[in-house]
Amino acid sequence: MSARTGLRSLALITASSCCALALAGTAAYADSGADEEVLLKGSTTASYFWDDASGRAGDTGLPASGKPMQKQLAASPSWPLMTEGYVIYKGKKMPFFVGDRGPGEPSSNGVMLDLDAKTFADLTGGTFNPDTLGVDGNGGEGHIDVDYVITKWGDGPGRRGRPVPFSTGAWADRG
Repeated sequence: MSARTGLRSLALITASSCCALALAGTAAYADSGADEEVLLKGSTTASYFWDDASGRAGDTGLPASGKPMQKQLAASPSWPLMTEGYVIYKGKKMPFFVGDRGPGEPSSNGVMLDLDAKTFADLTGGTFNPDTLGVDGNGGEGHIDVDYVITKWGDGPGRRGRPVPFSTGAWADRG
């Protein structure tokens, strides 16, 4: 092998290695959320709801935060209102903010997050039904196991840290 061929081979190997490292670094950065601070990570069971003050389908009124019902609005039995983060379900990542309280009784059984029905539909492959305020076409899933990441604690009432059941009264903590 001539010196010229050897240098050309070395250049190709070096370029390929650099390209592979750059791609691997980009993928790792994109998946890690390295540009945001992770304040809390965990797993829980999530359900869904839609409260638009219509009084339909068990609707209890406008969300506790005073924000209108919307996609990415979640209810927590304990986290401070306006806390922000995201959930991951089967590789799908969806942002949320805590704008309401709940789930009530299910939180005593480990259901610690109530996602809005539109976000829940997107995560489970279903569609939001505006007539029933439910989710159709997802195989009947009403509860899913999710991983959650909190990226910003809200300044509203509630308790920072692992979620606790509604019955603890943590939703009213000021502090």
